Amino acid sequence: MHNILTIYKKELRSFFTTPMAYIFLVVFALVNGYFFTNTFFLYNQSDMRSLFGIVPLVYLFFIPAVSMGLISREKSLGTIEIITTLPIRERDIIIGKFLAGLSLILVALLTTVVHYITLINVGTTIDHGAVFTGYLGLALLGGVYTSVGIFSSSLTENQVIAFIVGIAIVITFFLMDKLLVFVPPGLAGIIQYLSTEFHLSNMSRGVIDTRNIVYFGSVIGFFLFMTTRVLESRKWS
Repeated sequence: MHNILTIYKKELRSFFTTPMAYIFLVVFALVNGYFFTNTFFLYNQSDMRSLFGIVPLVYLFFIPAVSMGLISREKSLGTIEIITTLPIRERDIIIGKFLAGLSLILVALLTTVVHYITLINVGTTIDHGAVFTGYLGLALLGGVYTSVGIFSSSLTENQVIAFIVGIAIVITFFLMDKLLVFVPPGLAGIIQYLSTEFHLSNMSRGVIDTRNIVYFGSVIGFFLFMTTRVLESRKWS
């Protein structure tokens, strides 16, 4: 646990000692704010569901951008060789970096709470339970995409390639339930279950089903496991 915390602090500090984290947070807040306020002012109606529909789209590009350098940067600088020779397990390195990336995503997500406060102040009727489960779903979705991003980052030392691979994987998960018409009926249920949007939409409606939690946790665990295996394979190459 001490090693994970050390890696976590180091990685989080590296985010905020460069302009990247601040640029990410500002752009994330502005993009979500722009699309949210468009529906609010142009159509004179809005609720948190509109925000919960916007954030996953923004995630598709922003999270791979944030996570693309988590490991590929270490590879390009040659520091990954030093880190892996230290008395730290690869698993601890991956979890520490994952938690640092996820923390940045959660801080960005926190900036959207201002829209929730705005709706309360203008007298909009809000299902507070659905808001809580919606934010929980977005946090878990952020965890899934961050785990995908760190896995993509482990495959190459080129951050641009890691970014492209990360986007390709998260978009695949995002589009799965939208392509069911092209899938044989026998596989439709499986493909739908693998879709992130299917589980997020359930939670955005205020439903917390253990199947949704298990899904998000399993996907995160799978990609972190695969990332660990990629790092471990370097010892034998």
